[in-house]
Amino acid sequence: MAMRREDAIMKTIRYLILILLVLSVTTDAMAERIKDIATFSGVRGNDLVGFGVVVGLHGTGDRGGTFTTQAVANMLTRMGISVAPEDIEGQIRNAATVIVTARLPTMIKPGSKLDVQVSSIGDARSLQGGVLLTTPLKGPDNVVYAVAQGPVSIGGFVGGAPGAHVVKNHPNVGRIPNGAIVEREVPVHLNAKNRLNLLLKMQDITTAMRIADSINERLVGNFARPESPSVVSVIVPDQFRGRVVELMAEIELLRVDVDRVARVVINERTGTVVIGENVTIDPIAIAHGGLTIEISVEYEVIHPPPFAPEPGATVILPKIEVVAEEIMAPLFEVRGATVGELVKALNVLGVTPRDLVAILQAIKASGSLHAELVIM
Repeated sequence: MAMRREDAIMKTIRYLILILLVLSVTTDAMAERIKDIATFSGVRGNDLVGFGVVVGLHGTGDRGGTFTTQAVANMLTRMGISVAPEDIEGQIRNAATVIVTARLPTMIKPGSKLDVQVSSIGDARSLQGGVLLTTPLKGPDNVVYAVAQGPVSIGGFVGGAPGAHVVKNHPNVGRIPNGAIVEREVPVHLNAKNRLNLLLKMQDITTAMRIADSINERLVGNFARPESPSVVSVIVPDQFRGRVVELMAEIELLRVDVDRVARVVINERTGTVVIGENVTIDPIAIAHGGLTIEISVEYEVIHPPPFAPEPGATVILPKIEVVAEEIMAPLFEVRGATVGELVKALNVLGVTPRDLVAILQAIKASGSLHAELVIM
């Protein structure tokens, strides 16, 4: 009998341990990594831009323009062919001028390759089958950091003739995978830093405080503190001096419970409504109906009576009929103060997305909606 009781106690303990493990896993799964909600200051990409020429098009290039002919003439001059821009005006249907853009990651070394995007700036109909000629890519400081060249992939096509043609996707923009070679790196010395700044993607004081507490708990000291709702400052501990990149990797993997603002986002142009998880409402009553007014006009022909003492004329008189119909809408009470109850009640009302926009605005105006209402 005692053995059975001990077995029951052991089973109960195992169940409790299993429940605690499930709860701990669930709680950890709800938290987010710091690398997903914040970035380190100084660790970012740098935008590059250049002006280039795409050649080899099948008659779908620029049909003219001063900058197109000037660009082709300058290119030919650099290759030892002297030609005036006016001599090739209207003859370069197989070439198109483009803007080439790319993003240079932090601390990437010379010789690495980047993807580039090519966008037509002339009146070219398509960049299909074109090849981008050597194009220097410059940063905001007007210094060349990469050089792009290669075949353009647009993922679409243009077919047919003027007046009867078909277009798939957007043929005036394309990409060149690994189309640029890095010639210069942006100097960033992360391991020499003695202080780091974490920039939150969504400003929130509570989340910034939780990030600082998580970092201090991991580093066993008071090294992190929130400077503002969007910045958390971290002092590099002595054991990580010269190994700041390792510290950044450890901080990025820490998980933090993110506190989000209760918000309802409305796009009136499309009728889209997004309701956040923390949105609550006070108990309210909702009635939603519509008034339809239909005006119809019928024309009635009136002839003069026969054998009238005085001659008359046929008259056409409009007969206007106005019908007003109001849809009966019952009054629904919403209880529970949760977004689920609100959605359930609105579904019972059978409202459309555009009606939902008006209802939410009315609830916010009444003071019963406890959330930020964002109208796009």
